[in-house]
Amino acid sequence: MMEQNIWKFALERRMQGIPVGLLVVMESLGSSPGRQGFKMAITSSELAGSVGGGIMEHKMVEVVKDLLEKDKKEIWIKKQIHSKESSDNQSGMICSGEQTLAYFPIEALSLKDHLDIIQSLSAGMVRYLEFSPNGVFVHLYFDKQTGFFQQDRLDWSFFELIGSKPRIHIIGGGHVGLAFSKVMKLLSFFVHVYDNRPELNTLIYNEFADEKTIVDYAKMDGIIPEGGNEWVAIMTFGYRTDGVVIRQLLGRDFSYLGLLGSKAKISRMWDELRQEGFSERDLNRVYSPIGISIKSQTPEEIAISIAAQIIQIRNLEK
Repeated sequence: MMEQNIWKFALERRMQGIPVGLLVVMESLGSSPGRQGFKMAITSSELAGSVGGGIMEHKMVEVVKDLLEKDKKEIWIKKQIHSKESSDNQSGMICSGEQTLAYFPIEALSLKDHLDIIQSLSAGMVRYLEFSPNGVFVHLYFDKQTGFFQQDRLDWSFFELIGSKPRIHIIGGGHVGLAFSKVMKLLSFFVHVYDNRPELNTLIYNEFADEKTIVDYAKMDGIIPEGGNEWVAIMTFGYRTDGVVIRQLLGRDFSYLGLLGSKAKISRMWDELRQEGFSERDLNRVYSPIGISIKSQTPEEIAISIAAQIIQIRNLEK
């Protein structure tokens, strides 16, 4: 479930006077299934989100429900070790990792900040969240490093950046572009699709794109911003237009630059680019043929293979 939906769920119940508890993954190490920043909102009868699933999550949910029933408002933190060999803090899971969870009654977050979180996530406005024994706070600006910091059981904090979605720039709004838009939307990316054909049906009816731009492929240079939040997939309708685009984007600073095409097509294009003076370093930074090798053939299969590659790269960066 997208994070925005978790906060909305919590707000709706809060406004109805229903007690709500919030679990947040402060830190995740090794093979722990709950990544840092995962959240779960809990009432006596409903859940939204996840902190990793399995027996560990089930046990923690029951603990929270008991606290809600007893109207206990304290904030606490708990380490969960996923190994039966651990002498304490066993989670009941055996995946060898560990994670640290914190619990907050919803009152630890002011109603004003709660509304600000939802607005920020909806509009893509950057905010910094602070989680600590003192509560949950929203900051417009922050001079501290994001992440989890702990001195002891009573001195800890987690700082998180929200509202800054990673952006996938899909250059080519055809059938693969449409299928890929859907997958990346599910992965909470901001989806921007570009094409030079205003009458293209798959572009017109692409309901998953946050933004659609009709563009002259010869003028792509400078349109897509550089930076670690930018991911680019080139999948125009032909060899010539792919070449026009890739020539403008080679050497630019993106988290990901991929090019759709067969091995034969890519080999031919790379030979041309080498002859034109493009460096091996720049060529080697392009993921092409794009996606992981799963013998994908349909637009949907190709979209999943590209998304899987992007997930792999993102998780290796963390």
